[in-house]
Amino acid sequence: MRHSRTSAGLSVVVLALLAGCASSAGSGSGLSAEDVTGEWVEAGSEPRVYLELADDGALSGSDGCNQLTGAWEIDGSEVDFGDLGSTMMACEDVDTWLSGAGSATVSGDELTVLDADGTEIGTLERST
Repeated sequence: MRHSRTSAGLSVVVLALLAGCASSAGSGSGLSAEDVTGEWVEAGSEPRVYLELADDGALSGSDGCNQLTGAWEIDGSEVDFGDLGSTMMACEDVDTWLSGAGSATVSGDELTVLDADGTEIGTLERST
């Protein structure tokens, strides 16, 4: 009798674990790393404005004047950039909007960049 209780208890635990995996895999409400990783560029920008989001969570890029570095992570349906480090060169006639990035949303091949207050400051396109 003791053996069947242990088996039944183990079955319940296994089923609960499988149900948890199925519900998180099928949720569809958040981003995946595949949605985010890669190079994102501002179309037609000169000098070149871009972000490179690596598989390991590293971020690098340029706001058209300064080099950017930092880390990124997925937070539900947004990409959180945390604190970005930047060189501090002064460049004339260059809009350095990307240095103010705090987070972003992804819709297909478009990354909408938001500042720390959640206000849209620009967009980047997935590089092909």
